[in-house]
Amino acid sequence: MAGPGNNGGDAIAAASVLRAQGLPTEVLLVGDAARLPADAANAARHWQAGGGTFLQRVPHTCPTLILDGLFGIGLSRAIDGDMARLIEAINQLAGPVLALDVPSGIQGDSGAIMGCAIRAAATITFIGLKPGLLTLDGPDHAGVIEVASLDLSPDTLGSAEGILIDHTVLAQIPTTRPRNFHKGHAGTTSVLGGASGMVGAALLSGLAALRLGAGKVLVGLLGDDCPSVDATTPELMLVPPAIALLQADVIAAGPGLGTSLRARTLLAQAIARAVPIVLDADALTVIARDPRLQAAVSARTQATLLTPHPAEAARLLGTETARVQHDRLGAAQQLACRFNATVILKGNGSIVAAPRKPFAIIGSGNPGMAAAGMGDCLTGILAALLAQGADPLDAARAGAWLHGAAGDRCAARLAPIGISATEVANEARHLLLSR
Repeated sequence: MAGPGNNGGDAIAAASVLRAQGLPTEVLLVGDAARLPADAANAARHWQAGGGTFLQRVPHTCPTLILDGLFGIGLSRAIDGDMARLIEAINQLAGPVLALDVPSGIQGDSGAIMGCAIRAAATITFIGLKPGLLTLDGPDHAGVIEVASLDLSPDTLGSAEGILIDHTVLAQIPTTRPRNFHKGHAGTTSVLGGASGMVGAALLSGLAALRLGAGKVLVGLLGDDCPSVDATTPELMLVPPAIALLQADVIAAGPGLGTSLRARTLLAQAIARAVPIVLDADALTVIARDPRLQAAVSARTQATLLTPHPAEAARLLGTETARVQHDRLGAAQQLACRFNATVILKGNGSIVAAPRKPFAIIGSGNPGMAAAGMGDCLTGILAALLAQGADPLDAARAGAWLHGAAGDRCAARLAPIGISATEVANEARHLLLSR
């Protein structure tokens, strides 16, 4: 399947190679062969010189393999009309699709579907990974991804704009401790949240912080009817929010916080503390509504981590969720610069951004983690890593990957449905210590 640009030229060149190896190969060319770009036109002439012709429609018999070279990373408008119908016809064929560079219809930077898109079993992408293969809808359309470097050396390409985070990031998180060590060396993490009806969110964050090594965890619950002890995790110290704020080495604010006036007042006090802070959930909603809190976050000199999902990111940026999703990289980087913070934009292919740093895409996680409490768990993991002295950017990258990888382990062992945040917190501990 050859499109009208150089991606189509790659498909035609591949067809010539396949034919030379004795494999029966046909080419469907979209557009006029006489109007192809120079390199693609050369590939077309070589194909025709060897006796090749161009099909005008999708064959009725199902091919053994379909090579998708319709559109590459240069696609700038939504696919519609005859091209949309062609893509639908390809998707309905039983044969596997191998996409060249990106599946046609997937935007190479964002992973957004441009009207419609090929669903490939595999993608061979050239020179380097494309962000759109790793985030939003890209992973559902790309299948197995392989990079063809085209024999270009890293020195030729220069430094990468972004990186894919895998298990090697855990090397940035120290886990060995001297024998002469006490809980103060691992820091006091304070979770601020747990308004009435949402106590569990704060307790989940506290549990995750404990599992990931925080020396002491205080949970400042806002609700008037909150418990004085967590019977399932008595190591958590349930205290008034004022005490949690006063004693914190690191603050995790937002899980079950609510949006009341009291929540806003306590959040302002937390932001004013000269300690690292993780801001999540309701804390982000409150900040989005209050320009003074936004200014206070931006003015902080200690580490600030924001962990919005796309709707929370949209509120912080004063835009729509769909616009955030259409440019996840841009949204994450804009948030990082606006709030002088390290940002984890959650979702399929979570993005980590920080001012003047390469962006990162998290290569772990699965749909089974689409369950209540997962974000609270991530917040606790991040706070624990910060409390133990991890660099903020390392904590964000490692914590986000660890959170997703723990979910992957749960899915592999059990099933990708019904995974709980508690299971992920427990698995994250084992994963970190067994690296």
